[in-house]
Amino acid sequence: MQIRQAITADAWRLAELEAVLFPGDNPWTAQDFLAEFAQAHTFYLIASLGQKADSDTAEFAKHTGEKTGEEIKNREEIPAENAEIALGYAGLAMLGPADDPEFEIHTIGVDPRAQRSGIATALMDNLMFIVDKYGGPVFLEVRTDNEPAIALYRKYGFEVTGVRKNYYQPSGADAFIMVRSDHGVKQAKGEES
Repeated sequence: MQIRQAITADAWRLAELEAVLFPGDNPWTAQDFLAEFAQAHTFYLIASLGQKADSDTAEFAKHTGEKTGEEIKNREEIPAENAEIALGYAGLAMLGPADDPEFEIHTIGVDPRAQRSGIATALMDNLMFIVDKYGGPVFLEVRTDNEPAIALYRKYGFEVTGVRKNYYQPSGADAFIMVRSDHGVKQAKGEES
């Protein structure tokens, strides 16, 4: 498995995965991912097995990957035909000033055919490496019925701090608000019992 930074050519595949993973919850489109990639303080990661995208995916990515509006910032541009097939992805935003940041996990997902293979853990390891480099709390929302994701987040020191009723639309599903504070970091690293 390889973890790398997302590129514009990945947007179509990520949108495809979103549609499979979150069909009743307004899944992100390729354009939504491109807009996220364009933000200066977001980090999007891809997990892959190093397999090249097929020609249809590469051709589509050439068209959707054309920059419109604001240029994609700080992203290494890899030709679409060299993009690897994403099996999982994760996105993180750094909020606030650099000397006192907070973070929010925007999304994380794994192809259903590749779930339970360590991909989500590898993505979380990399996201938490970024967070720990800067310091600060991390927030996220997760469906209250997504027990595997909740268990994963707890492993990293996240705690439920509230509920957002009817958060996911159009399904109306509730979301837990989970936070990883400094205490959560120590707990996840086994420094506290």
